[in-house]
Amino acid sequence: MPSEQVPLRIPTSSLASIVGENGFYPWENLAPPQQIFSPTPPSCIVYPETTEQLAQVIREANHNKWRVLPCGSGSKLSWGGLVKGIDVVVSTEHLNKLIDHAVGDLTVTAEAGMKFSDLQAILAKANQFLALDPVTPSATLGGIVATADTGSLRQRYGSVRDQLLGITFVRADGQIAKAGGRVVKNVAGYDLMKLFTGSYGTLGVISQVTFRVYPIPEISATVVLTGTPENVSQAAAILRGSALTPTQADLLSTQLVSELGLGTGMGLIARFQSIAESVKEQSHRLVEVGQNLGLQEAMYEGADEVDLWERLRESIYFGGGESAITCKIGVLPTAGVEVLKQAQKGLIHIASGLGVLRFESEKGLVEMRSLCENHKGFLTILTAPVEVKQRLDVWGYTGNAGKMMRRIKLQFDHKGILSPGCFVGGI
Repeated sequence: MPSEQVPLRIPTSSLASIVGENGFYPWENLAPPQQIFSPTPPSCIVYPETTEQLAQVIREANHNKWRVLPCGSGSKLSWGGLVKGIDVVVSTEHLNKLIDHAVGDLTVTAEAGMKFSDLQAILAKANQFLALDPVTPSATLGGIVATADTGSLRQRYGSVRDQLLGITFVRADGQIAKAGGRVVKNVAGYDLMKLFTGSYGTLGVISQVTFRVYPIPEISATVVLTGTPENVSQAAAILRGSALTPTQADLLSTQLVSELGLGTGMGLIARFQSIAESVKEQSHRLVEVGQNLGLQEAMYEGADEVDLWERLRESIYFGGGESAITCKIGVLPTAGVEVLKQAQKGLIHIASGLGVLRFESEKGLVEMRSLCENHKGFLTILTAPVEVKQRLDVWGYTGNAGKMMRRIKLQFDHKGILSPGCFVGGI
């Protein structure tokens, strides 16, 4: 390990006594993939196995003013701003138990360290699923909430905020707090679920979550339309204003269409999931829309459909070399095609206007941010080389809520020990 990256030596024996030898690892003993972006590496990483242990760890860190980086499986540690001088990494990966699955009530409660794929496997036994589409199935539930990682399924089911019913978290002072509950209709307490969703671990450490779940659809089919930007834009407008109910519907840039072998020009991809008769009828109606506009159409079902959506996720989030940059954007839905005409690789959800862009390098990034802002939107850098994040404002936030966010941060974490530097304005 280079001399400038020698971990800060802090008296961490107290943490080892809390989580035990199997839950405590000095940072210098970790393999390279465990390393994170930080001016100096942390002293250790700890793995609490209960919410009570997690509370003790945070209480000890608060007492000693140690800066803490909460994480789950680590799949999105590179998202957001560069963290500042972390002393201790606290992983919820061992907090991975199923607490309750109320099959009849369509709710599930699990610890925050449970992997998304593991929960889906449990729910599938009851013919149910959690309607989120995170970047990677290995992500933990807590990490998905902390980064608001919803995906294309928000077209039909809404965002993480819409599906989160209850939350348990450990405050910066080590106290355990709860909000919401385990039922769909719940008005108890403050709506902290919305506040914690997308907070990037800056307000508290999530230890348990409750979600609403849905029955697995009987059948699924995907329609892809490709052609000129103008005709694709018209098809998207018709789909938005129609009675059709796709579960996923995205605009695709020309480069992404080409890379996936879907044809030429810009693309519109829409997935229908319901009973067989409904899927067949809705798919054919969208195909007719494409034919009337002179667009090329294709339909995917079964294994081919699953493969298509997997390749789409892989390309947009992981394609390119080490210099590639991934950005989350938001614009008015009607401006989606105009933005994608200027993009290298990207997709935008037709209903929300949220999307993801992938850049091969820093070139064109600043111009794209300006374009998004001109369309009443934003561009946030998710992943990028460290030097890019050091030069550019990761969040690019120009709103007037900065003071309010700082006041909220001070209320929850007045010592600033949780994920320092990760959020808007270096919070």
